[in-house]
Amino acid sequence: MSTPLEEYALLSDLRTGALVSRDGSIDWLCLPRFDSPAMFTALLGGPEDGRWRLSAVDGEVIERRYLPLTFVVETTWRGPRGIARVTDFLPRSTDQGDLVRRVECLEGEIEVEHDLRLRFDYARATPWTREVTLDGGERALLSLAGPDAILVSGPILTCSDAEVGTATGGQRATRLEGRFALTAGEIAAWDLTWFPSHQDPPAPPDTEQALDATVGMWREWADQLSVDGPYREEVVQSLLVLRALTNLDTGGIVAAPTTSLPEEFGGGRNWDYRYTWLRDAAFTIEVVVAHGLTRGATLWRDWLLRAVAGDAQDVRIMYGLSGERQLREEELGHLSGYEDSRPVRIGNGAADQYQADVVGEAMIALHELRAAGVDENEYTWGLQKSLLDYAEANFDREDHGIWEMRGDTHHFTHGRVMMWAAFDRGIKAVEEFGLDGDVGRWRELRARLAEEIEAHGFDPELGSYTQTYDNDEVDASLLQLPHTGYLAFDDPRMLGTVAKIEKDLVSGFGLVNRYRTASGMDGVGGTEYPFVMCTFWLVEQYACSGRLADAEKLMGEVLARASDLGLFAEEYDPDTGRQAGNFPQAFSHMGLIRAADAIDAARGARSAPGAEQKED
Repeated sequence: MSTPLEEYALLSDLRTGALVSRDGSIDWLCLPRFDSPAMFTALLGGPEDGRWRLSAVDGEVIERRYLPLTFVVETTWRGPRGIARVTDFLPRSTDQGDLVRRVECLEGEIEVEHDLRLRFDYARATPWTREVTLDGGERALLSLAGPDAILVSGPILTCSDAEVGTATGGQRATRLEGRFALTAGEIAAWDLTWFPSHQDPPAPPDTEQALDATVGMWREWADQLSVDGPYREEVVQSLLVLRALTNLDTGGIVAAPTTSLPEEFGGGRNWDYRYTWLRDAAFTIEVVVAHGLTRGATLWRDWLLRAVAGDAQDVRIMYGLSGERQLREEELGHLSGYEDSRPVRIGNGAADQYQADVVGEAMIALHELRAAGVDENEYTWGLQKSLLDYAEANFDREDHGIWEMRGDTHHFTHGRVMMWAAFDRGIKAVEEFGLDGDVGRWRELRARLAEEIEAHGFDPELGSYTQTYDNDEVDASLLQLPHTGYLAFDDPRMLGTVAKIEKDLVSGFGLVNRYRTASGMDGVGGTEYPFVMCTFWLVEQYACSGRLADAEKLMGEVLARASDLGLFAEEYDPDTGRQAGNFPQAFSHMGLIRAADAIDAARGARSAPGAEQKED
């Protein structure tokens, strides 16, 4: 069995992320960016596909935690004769990429062992390794393969199962190993540094200075947060997760730091989430603005506007971290997959889809930023007008929906309402903030959409909005309709929709499925587990429609399924009690923040979420 996702901790340096298991194995790491080829890929295969396990010999883990308000992980081991603390972190972002593993013996004597298996390019390349002497006289191991180089410094590990390379003077080492004894008060540290192979090896960081700087970086950012209420701890952690999934250089936020973690164990619903969706960037802007982080929100706004500026008449739904538009999907047949879930994919073919909702989500978020007092200029508003031009040009076009279905296109009710919201926010920008724009035309388009949605997206016999104009299914995305301002949370049409969602999509523990996969609409075989974000959306709906007790009960059910470190994957399997899908998932943590805010609002502690009532 693969290591359960909830057993992993996320490390982040605001450029990439690593997953380290409770038993000390780093099974996933891409360097130097989230979307770079992985050098530890055991998460999607086995140890032979690359990992770094650091553990106490004959020991057991007795405690694990994040240092408060950081992504620095401390794991305490008890061995036969002593206790040690392992501190794992990615140092504060530099031009290189570093991973530090620090061991301190707290009591008695402890022996730690390493099993380091370097594999580059998703385990398609095994590097050549040799010992080198650095400028300060320190010995280190240098591993090279193609464009990538790794320097491992600290007490020297030894190569095992190696082939001697006559051309390079190195060894094609499959494993680096070592055992090291420490007594109380002693500290040993190892640093793994990535750098381009054509450059000279950089100096490893000073471990203690790097630790202090990294802790300081996280806490300095967390000091900006203003969060109160009964879910303060969970909201702060979720805001930190959103920060951890953001690339500091570009402002792009990845949906998750992983690829191909399955939505069904053993199934084929395995996608690469290491990219930036316009939708995710927009949702992030909304939640951070709601918590006073307008300065941070401009980072995501500027990324969004740069990405769209590539061609505002051909808006993509997702981009690379720097705004790259080509994200070609391919399968890695040599990897067995998490829980034997294949294929393992890199790249994402959904990047080529048209999804009608994304312009609306972007316009809602930018409206919230404007309302929070962030200055608008001719450039930023001009690009937003281009987004509205794009929406008008695609006014009658069917799409693949928010869930990126790979079947036929349809008019999804959620997408049409989001298009309504796009023109609505354009109108408000002119009428409330004095910007220029064709208000008359936008009013006409908004009114046409409202008439169409009520005629084709609402079924009077069911008393519910429907997933598409041409079926009678419901979809969890319909829970977003009040959030746009299209109708009130307690509107009878919305309450009827909620009742049908409860009947058709709610499963174990009250968790919500995105839609009924049995309908076959999505064009993908198999099924999937309930979606964490959609469950938080139902919490929000309950809280905003007078069902506070139901909201609090369901909130408790979901929060009970977080990992011990407060992390959520994309989905949750009620039958096995395991998290599933890519991990940790930005969407899930965005949903948590909004749900908590909605409950606080229902208690009168903060302003209610959602926008103004619909105007026709």
